[in-house]
Amino acid sequence: MKPPVASPQGQDPAADAASAGPAHASTQALVLARRVLEIESAAIAALSARLDGRFLHALDLVLACRGRVVVSGIGKSGHIARKIASTMASTGTPAFFVHPAEAMHGDLGMITRDDVLIALSYSGETEELLRIVPVVKRQGARLIVITGNPGSALAREADALLDASVAEEACPLGLAPTASTTAALAFGDALAVALLDARGFGPEDFARSHPGGKLGLRLLTHVGDVMRTGDALPLVAPTSTLSEVIVEVSRKGMGLALVVDPGQRLLGVFTDGDLRRLIDRVSDLRSVTVDTVMSRSPRSIGAQALAVEGVALMEQHRINQLPVVDAGNRVVGALNMHDLFAAGVV
Repeated sequence: MKPPVASPQGQDPAADAASAGPAHASTQALVLARRVLEIESAAIAALSARLDGRFLHALDLVLACRGRVVVSGIGKSGHIARKIASTMASTGTPAFFVHPAEAMHGDLGMITRDDVLIALSYSGETEELLRIVPVVKRQGARLIVITGNPGSALAREADALLDASVAEEACPLGLAPTASTTAALAFGDALAVALLDARGFGPEDFARSHPGGKLGLRLLTHVGDVMRTGDALPLVAPTSTLSEVIVEVSRKGMGLALVVDPGQRLLGVFTDGDLRRLIDRVSDLRSVTVDTVMSRSPRSIGAQALAVEGVALMEQHRINQLPVVDAGNRVVGALNMHDLFAAGVV
């Protein structure tokens, strides 16, 4: 029996890869991954030159829309279409996704004459979209097309055309939609952000669309929602002795006392830090009244302010508590950094 003849280098890929070892495979993977990012970055950068009157026309169509934005596509374009619809809906432009095949079997009734349809198809020849477009246009809805083929059948039907063509796909086989879907997604994001700005959509509007998340807590929580009130407030009169003040501070556990007049107007505050500094200077604390050692004109905040504004004020002045006052400077509550942590605002 003859021994096996070794194949020449390069004629047995499996053997060559095995002999090259994991270091070679890792290097090749990084080279390929970087190439993907370079191709996709170039594809997005090329879109900038296409932001012209056609983009502004698409923007105007959506801003003039009295109904909803309906985004549609199939396959990978369908996934991108879903994301564009979701981004628009969360940034002030009511939008939803419709699958073109499902539209042919009843979901077309979700689209009205007051709507704008954004159709995504890189080839511009997607059969399912071409079948629903005439029906949609016949009833009066406007059509924005995002495609890589400006001369396609779908592009010819467009009221506004966005050219999302790319020089090459990042897939080394040139088959899987990669750079083309990235470009379409970037165009959708550009349109959504331009719409956001045109509508004057701000952080509080965004938070109302995201009430369950951290952002919602930060932007929808007001000082009045988390401040301490009533019997939880450490209130003392200006003639109170420091012994009385210390008892009140310890009992309420806020690290400060709010010094108020009979009408509950804020006169000053006395904190744990004030007490520590005073011990070094005064031998008999029992003889001292709080009005002689309190901090006058302390920082304060209103109950209607956002809680994050209170956080910013405390961080700016390196304090952990804030009196909450009304328009007449009457104490209505007190804000503590620990309570803000517990509420998830910080």
